[in-house]
Amino acid sequence: MRILCLDIGDKYIGVAVSDALGITAQGVGTLKRNNNDDDILEIIKMVQKYNAEKIIVGLPKNMNGSLGPQGKKVIEFVDILKEKIEIPVIEWDERLSTKSAEKILLEGNVSRKKRKRVIDKVAAVFILQNYLDFLRGQ
Repeated sequence: MRILCLDIGDKYIGVAVSDALGITAQGVGTLKRNNNDDDILEIIKMVQKYNAEKIIVGLPKNMNGSLGPQGKKVIEFVDILKEKIEIPVIEWDERLSTKSAEKILLEGNVSRKKRKRVIDKVAAVFILQNYLDFLRGQ
């Protein structure tokens, strides 16, 4: 079963997908945000393209577990997405995923300009891999 993962930001949505066995996550792109309707249409296209049976959405939480303003925005978007799509959509705690992605990109000597272009996709990979590892009990 393939799983699509979204890292939803104000300007971009990072996208990752699992392999067919649900073992590894690969980054597949970044969607530039337009409006909710257009964004959801693009997500539906991605679901169809990868034949995804589930969507994991990174839910940004504060370190104490509470939801901040960005977390509330993500919940609002997820509620709209759930109304328009027929596969399960699951929120997954994404604390520190962007920090982890940034660290990996810095260690790889990726330029600041390129980091800005790929950070959301890499964060989506971290979120999805974390979820896949959880499913496998690791």
